[in-house]
Amino acid sequence: MLAGIAALILVVGIGVIVTVRASPFKFDTEWMEEVIEHRSQIWLVPSLVMNFLGGGWFGTLLVPIAVTVLLMVLRRPWSALYFLVASATSAVLVQVLKVTFGRARPSDILVHVDPGSFPSGHVANAATIAVAIAFIVGRAWVWVAGAVYVLVMALSRTYLGAHWVSDTVGGALLGAGVSVILFAAFAPRLGDDSWRRASSPDSVEP
Repeated sequence: MLAGIAALILVVGIGVIVTVRASPFKFDTEWMEEVIEHRSQIWLVPSLVMNFLGGGWFGTLLVPIAVTVLLMVLRRPWSALYFLVASATSAVLVQVLKVTFGRARPSDILVHVDPGSFPSGHVANAATIAVAIAFIVGRAWVWVAGAVYVLVMALSRTYLGAHWVSDTVGGALLGAGVSVILFAAFAPRLGDDSWRRASSPDSVEP
């Protein structure tokens, strides 16, 4: 719980700094210059795929609903509720912070975007999904796969010019923070899901 709260406080802190500065960090501009200089069709298509997967109706509506339904079908009701609440909370907070800070996006953008650059909604969504599923499944390889997914999403957002690097950091912290806080709140109930009881060593019959 404290780790999640700390992550959200850090997000707000970064947001305040970028608002006061009214200009990108040096590492933001340097990375964007490198990205623009080395753009090619090889990386464009994967980045556009990530753009579709992580946002819009697919990433923010269909994916959370599909995962929630799947968990319900698997008779994991508390896991389903946890995942749905985490996804919705993350999406709402992203929009609130975008409006609050009103950070300008980079100028060379390759995709259609809404106003507000900080934090990255795509990365926040990716981090929320990755951390929540990792908590639900409870396997090391899921944590690794989730981390890779978030990193690839962050790289794709800067490659497309939709976000500064600091926007993606803020998005990752927000998504992870929300999932951690809500996991702490739901943890007592998540243990009631049938799959967790079945996988627990204590549940094995003598």
